[in-house]
Amino acid sequence: MRQFSTLTCVTALIIAATAGAATAANAFESTATQQVDGVIVVSGSTCTWTNARTSANPPTGLSIDRTSINTPGGNLSCTGGITAALNNNPNVTFDDAAGQAKADVIDITGTQYGISCRYKATNVLLNRDGTTRRYVNQAFTATKTSGSFFCPGSVTTAAGDASLLFH
Repeated sequence: MRQFSTLTCVTALIIAATAGAATAANAFESTATQQVDGVIVVSGSTCTWTNARTSANPPTGLSIDRTSINTPGGNLSCTGGITAALNNNPNVTFDDAAGQAKADVIDITGTQYGISCRYKATNVLLNRDGTTRRYVNQAFTATKTSGSFFCPGSVTTAAGDASLLFH
């Protein structure tokens, strides 16, 4: 049976913290809508969402509403036969001087071939893209918290494989 290397994309969805939009919002744009788009590409599979709700606009600390990402309330979708769900509302803080954002906890469940694997990553760092509100992940590892013995014990997402775009 195939190992779940494509489930790696599930661990970074938020971090996918998120380049789902074609245009980047200016960091000082006054018409921000308190939303975030996300994308991650791993092992040939892509997971994306658009227009998830946030509790504030950057650089104010905020949380991302999982119900606006997960279906049926959101539009999270993945290629490659994976389904995914975010299990928490990640809190994101911003350090504009350093050009970084940090997600406190990302708790994701991915399912492939009927087998579910749950992973958690903490203190995920993302680097801002210029003066935009697009953030791209630094490498991070998520640890398995539950699931089949077929699920790897941990999955690593390489730097640049996930991003978030706040708008």
